Amino acid sequence: QVQLVESGGGLVQAGESLRLSCAASGRFSSFNAMGWYRQAPGKERELVAAISRGGSTKYGDSVKGRFTVSRDNVKNTLYLEMNSLKPEDTAVYYCNTGDYFGSAYYPSKYWGQGTQVTVSS
Repeated sequence: QVQLVESGGGLVQAGESLRLSCAASGRFSSFNAMGWYRQAPGKERELVAAISRGGSTKYGDSVKGRFTVSRDNVKNTLYLEMNSLKPEDTAVYYCNTGDYFGSAYYPSKYWGQGTQVTVSS
């Protein structure tokens, strides 16, 4: 089993920044990568960013240049630094553990409970 706990969401104004964290525990080391997804009301869940254990990264087109994913393999924590936030970034953000092969991220069945990010205009 894998446990993932997100934190750091909140309400901000457009242009501001937020940093999300995801603390991992359990057998997450059986996967070689972790990722952030988001889901806005009425929309499908989409990949925001993913990072392999070795540091390779992948970003969704809508967040490239604004968001940065990182991980601390000692603290077993995944981070998402979000800058220049836009109202369209409003969503519930979920942490996931999975595998990263050939520049593609394959999510596992393990998800955190999500953290709400709301960006006002």
